[in-house]
Amino acid sequence: QVQLVESGGGLVQPGGSLRLTCAASGTIFSINIMGWYRQAPVNQRELVAIITRGGSINYADSVKDRFTISRDNAKNTVYLQMNSLKPEDTAVYYCNAVQDYSNYWGQGTQVTVSS
Repeated sequence: QVQLVESGGGLVQPGGSLRLTCAASGTIFSINIMGWYRQAPVNQRELVAIITRGGSINYADSVKDRFTISRDNAKNTVYLQMNSLKPEDTAVYYCNAVQDYSNYWGQGTQVTVSS
């Protein structure tokens, strides 16, 4: 089993920045993909950004040029730097990890963008 713990969410004004961190622990062999998803009220959970162990990255169109995902394989940690935040970025952000075709999820961290 892999446990994921997110941190870094909070309340920020439009145009502001936040950095999310997700640390993985437990039985880790080789986490292939780590990433971030988000879910706003009445919406389905959606992809924000993912990064492979080798460094390949994919972003949702809505966050390109504003968010940056990075990963420290030695620490089994993934980061999401969020800049130029908009009210529509408000959601619960979930960390995800894929190891040996098994999906693991964190408990989620709330990000609220409001003036």
